[in-house]
Amino acid sequence: MDRVRHHERVVAVSVSTALVMTGQGMAGPVLPVFAREFGVSLAAVGATVAAFGLARLLLNVPLGSLADRRGRRILLVGGPLVFAIGMTGAGLAGGIVSLTAWRFVSGAGSAMYMTGALVYLTDVSTPANRGRLIGVNQGALLFGQAIGPGLGGLIADAVGIRAPFFVIGAAGLLASIHAYFRLEETRPKNSRQHFEHGAETRPRWREIIGSRTFLSIALVNFVIFFTRAGSKNTLMPLEGVTVLGLSVGEIGLVLTGIALINLALLSPAANFSDRHGRTRAIVPSLFGVAAALTVISLAGDVTWFLVGAGILAVFTAISGPAPAAFAADNAPEVSRGVSLGMFRTAGDVGLLVGPPLLGWIADAGGYGIAFATNAGLVAVAAVVFHLIKRESIVGRVEQ
Repeated sequence: MDRVRHHERVVAVSVSTALVMTGQGMAGPVLPVFAREFGVSLAAVGATVAAFGLARLLLNVPLGSLADRRGRRILLVGGPLVFAIGMTGAGLAGGIVSLTAWRFVSGAGSAMYMTGALVYLTDVSTPANRGRLIGVNQGALLFGQAIGPGLGGLIADAVGIRAPFFVIGAAGLLASIHAYFRLEETRPKNSRQHFEHGAETRPRWREIIGSRTFLSIALVNFVIFFTRAGSKNTLMPLEGVTVLGLSVGEIGLVLTGIALINLALLSPAANFSDRHGRTRAIVPSLFGVAAALTVISLAGDVTWFLVGAGILAVFTAISGPAPAAFAADNAPEVSRGVSLGMFRTAGDVGLLVGPPLLGWIADAGGYGIAFATNAGLVAVAAVVFHLIKRESIVGRVEQ
């Protein structure tokens, strides 16, 4: 019965993740078009889109601290509810300022839920199965991201440009209700006692920030998101269309293919990281991503571009949930929320920095230089992580 209950927890949190991520995905193709209807510049549209990520960047760590002090349920239940309020408000927005504000609110809700979910999965897992459990949740995340954009576009075409926001709001409300009834509190007993007795937390902050191991895995998460947002989602579509003559639809198929390969290899990658260790998944995958970006940087035709995209798909899948599992393995029990919030923040910084920085490099030196720069950054992250991986935030050595 304990094993059944254990799997039920993972399924329950993954259902909520799928609902939240489907909602986020539905907004993808609709939001820029909706914002443009207010007659504003493309820069203003970009600011509206970025408000979501800005909220996550600013709130990951404070919300992690809240999870440590008040428990996980406040984030797991409250996050989807705040997300639903933000999306519903966006659907009712009468101008670009209010739309941007509501977009920030929905980003705050997303940060609440995703931080809470990662801490929750850390609580209910062990180092022996953590990769697989986080992998199940990542599978739900990828599923939501895959079906969301298509659903959002269909609903907008059939009912109107504002309609998807209300559907997203309903999905968020449903996720909140589901979490309220299915996800119980999992904050460890000693963490609860630690804060009830008024323990000083500043040494923990210093311990985490000063840990070379934490900084190395944070760097890994930074380059993963930097590459995803900068090279895969920004430069590859632009080079494919403007240089190689691919259509937007063909580029869409390439990106869909990468996502499908990631999803197909997620379970084997998670099993590998649990059986053979996180570092054996992380380090080779980073070098593989660097190789893929190098191939793309040298590609002079569509064939080599597709070869590079295929290599990128395989090696981004190999790391799978290993970085998050490594961060969770080494997070101090009494401050898991803060540790994992900081880990997520490193990824969000990469998400925000990658596209403009690589875009600027591509403008100055061409696509090849930009992809090569990204490849070099990934390779450096792999070397740094490999050299200091055996230090632990809490004095443990990874098994």
